This record gives sequence, structure tokens and C-alpha cells, in this order.
Amino acid sequence: MVERNTGIKALAHVIMILGVLIVAFPLYLALVASTQTAQAFGQAPVPLWPGSNLWASYSAALTGGSHGNGGISVARMIWVSFVSTMVITVGKISISLLSAFAVVYFRFALRQVCFWAIFITLMLPVEVRIGPTYQVVADLGLVNTYAGLSVPLIASATATFLFRQFFLTVPDELVEAARVDGAGPLRFFKDMLLPLSVTSIAALFVIQFIYGWNQYLWPLIASTSQDMYPIGVGLKQILGTGDAAPEWNVVMATAVLAMLPPAVVVVLMQKWFVKGLVDTEK
Repeated sequence: MVERNTGIKALAHVIMILGVLIVAFPLYLALVASTQTAQAFGQAPVPLWPGSNLWASYSAALTGGSHGNGGISVARMIWVSFVSTMVITVGKISISLLSAFAVVYFRFALRQVCFWAIFITLMLPVEVRIGPTYQVVADLGLVNTYAGLSVPLIASATATFLFRQFFLTVPDELVEAARVDGAGPLRFFKDMLLPLSVTSIAALFVIQFIYGWNQYLWPLIASTSQDMYPIGVGLKQILGTGDAAPEWNVVMATAVLAMLPPAVVVVLMQKWFVKGLVDTEK
């Protein structure tokens, strides 16, 4: 039996509190800056308490009414990010489920070669294939479209590998029982494998949503006009428009708004996310 030590327990809590403060302070500073005027935040010392400019800062960010942001509407950027992220997330999960199902439950020539060909793509960084990918997207006329922002990113070797490993743990007796009952491959997939995979799907949904939301390099290349900028690219454009100093209150308001959707997804799906990572029941 592990003996409880009050001193060690108190030290652990102190370390955790310090860690939370270190991580949370920049977020708090961004929130405070978004409530100040640009002049107040640009002076020393930096204010550490909320100001009275909250409505004006967030209104300017959402509508693109600030002089320093080039007329870029954060509401539009969030919408573009949300649509492309959902396509990426749902596409990755759907394609990975089907590809893992095919690799595990169908016997065809070069089955293992196909799987390892998928797995080897993990060794190729995005920068290696970004040139050919852009050429294909440009030839198809998909530059500056939702499809161009999302379709090149919907394949995931990682998710395919994880689903394959999970499917390999499904008892063979379950497969035989489904076959005896006359269930075809798609029926078995829909009625058996999908319900068993719910927690894994939920965990991957959170991971892939954050992955899609934080994309910067590909959207920077695939979007050429302000109305198709996702939030990551748009935030950089707000910081770098013209020679004038950025309106930091609007920039910080944009940053706070950019953090909200992934934070909401994590909070709402936290239970499923943790269960999907640690649950071993089949």
C-alpha cells in the first residue's frame, strides 16, 4: 500500500499550480489586451487588468472594421476554417475507417504491401509533397476554394494505422457470428465495427479537428484572396498589413476568437476523448 506523504502531496499541487499559471498567463494577457485600446496596450508597463474596450475590439475583429487589419473579417475566417476543418476531420476518419477495414478483413493480392505503402507516407513531411500537390490542385482549378483547402489533407496514415490495430483486436468469433447470420461486409462494418469504434472515432475527431484548425502552410499557398483565408493565415495577415503598427487589441481579440472553437470541441468531447485513448474494453 502506497503511504500518503502530506509534504510530497503539497509539493505536487504547488508544481501543478505553477505549471497552470505559466501556461495560462499568456492566454490571460491576450484576453486583457483584447479589452484595452491600442494606445493603452502599447504603453509601458503593460496593463494586467481588463479595460473597457472589450466590445469595440471584438466588434472590429469580427466585422473587419479596424484600420489595422486590412478589412479582414474574423467571422469569415472562422467560417472558412470551420468548413475546411470539418471536411478534413470527417474525411480523414471516413477514409481511414474504410481503408483499415479493407486491409484487415479482405484478402487480396499485395494486401500488406498496400498497407505499408500507406504507412510509409508518415515518413514524408508535408514540405516534400507540397509542390506536386499544389500543381495538381492548380490544374484542377481548386486554388482558393474549400475543396482546395481541405481535400489534399483528408488522407491520414496515422488514423488508418490506429483503426487497423483496433480492428485486429476484434475477436474472430464476432466475425464468424456475423457471417453465420448472413451479414455481408458492409452490414458487418456498419452494425458491428462502427459501434465498437465510437470511442476511437471520438478521440481521433478531437485530434484531427485541432490538426485541421491549426493548418497554416498549406492554406497559405492554397488561398489567394482574403475571403478564403482561414484563421491562421488571416491572423498573420492582420499582423503584417502595411507599415503601420498593428492594433494589438484587435490582434489579441482575433487570437482569443481563434482559440474558442478547438477549446469548445475539447471541452465537449473530453470524456469521449479520454475514454478513446485509455479504454481497453472490446
